[in-house]
Amino acid sequence: MFRDRIDAGRLLALKLRKVVNGKDFVVAGITRGGVVIAKKIADYFKFPLFPLVVKKLSPPNNSEFAIGAIGPKKTVYWDKDYVRRFKISRKYREGAVKNKSKEVERLEKLLRSEKKSPDFKNKKVIVVDDGVATGATVICASKFLKKEKAELIILATPVIAQDSFSYIKKYFDMVIALKKSRDFSSVGQFYVNFGQVENKEVIKILGN
Repeated sequence: MFRDRIDAGRLLALKLRKVVNGKDFVVAGITRGGVVIAKKIADYFKFPLFPLVVKKLSPPNNSEFAIGAIGPKKTVYWDKDYVRRFKISRKYREGAVKNKSKEVERLEKLLRSEKKSPDFKNKKVIVVDDGVATGATVICASKFLKKEKAELIILATPVIAQDSFSYIKKYFDMVIALKKSRDFSSVGQFYVNFGQVENKEVIKILGN
């Protein structure tokens, strides 16, 4: 169990030492909690840090469960198995994407301030999140970075569900996790302190 996101970020940076070679890397922290961990990694290696705004897409009446995700430039991922299991209609999906895309754009504008969008072309990108349950959010991030023609995409996370680890490996060049768990109910169960990260904390971390 990790004390908090900062503790997890420190341990994850040490783990990444074995696979990170060279200086042409950037760190992309998935908002919001992933940015806290990404900051520790970026500082450790002295790599540039960028926020990656990705919002989960959830079934009706279960806002915490991700059956898909939407990221920058309207990049959308739906888990087809979950869509079938929850009997999600096309109309519902279209509505969810429309609503969440507005949230993504608002948060990007807030976090980026006057800065331009980062250029990931030909970059080696370390995608960081504070935990991976279904994997929808990080898969969406991977889809976006591939569209941006990133050279290499590494997923780094303190904890990941074992089933998700087996499934999402094909979306990344490498997946680095400190813990793979078969008993996974929520990311917060693996942290002593797992408070909600607010926008103002992310803005402070990014130095905007």
